[in-house]
Amino acid sequence: MPARTHPPLAPRSGLLIETQQRVWNGRFPLDLVRFRHPRFDGTQSGLKTWEVWRRGRAAAVLPYDPETDRVVLIEQFRLPAAAAGIDPVLVELPAGLMDDGETAEQTARREMQEEMALSVTDLLHVGDFLLTPGGADELCTLYAGRVVAPPADADGVAGHGGMADEHEDIRVRVWPAEQAIAAAIAGRFANSVTTIGLLWLAARRAQLRAEWQ
Repeated sequence: MPARTHPPLAPRSGLLIETQQRVWNGRFPLDLVRFRHPRFDGTQSGLKTWEVWRRGRAAAVLPYDPETDRVVLIEQFRLPAAAAGIDPVLVELPAGLMDDGETAEQTARREMQEEMALSVTDLLHVGDFLLTPGGADELCTLYAGRVVAPPADADGVAGHGGMADEHEDIRVRVWPAEQAIAAAIAGRFANSVTTIGLLWLAARRAQLRAEWQ
């Protein structure tokens, strides 16, 4: 299991931590936090109690081939999607949590290799996104990554990836950029980072092709 630490929350920007207790210390800890914060009218809030799921920092990459105008996406089973009542096989970007001592860029490059056995040259920072602000601290740094799209069959499948010791089962698929963007605009991708990345590509695609070719 990679090394990841989750230190206690620290007061900031007027946030007053009354108490915090780690009520679960598994792979991803769960903290029970009682706190007060400044209200918009300048007064202090009442005492609030929230559970915070401590997942930590993450990184994701939208792999884009500017020569062929294609993106490389992955598909994998997600149990929480099944719990939410939707198709548990999600279309995603290669992504993962940062190990202690890793930078976001190092995580992005590592996950590209682990999940799709693909190298990325240029990495362009897109933004940092809090994935579940109502309950988890996972902050994902999203990049666009320049790649050479691998050969694919008639259905776009370019192979399979994932870490065997983690029982990962990942399918790699190559999409024409225009088709993937259209699917994102139509709301077909339940994974938020996938949609964010593709909508960003829709806005920057022409400029990116000019810069990366």
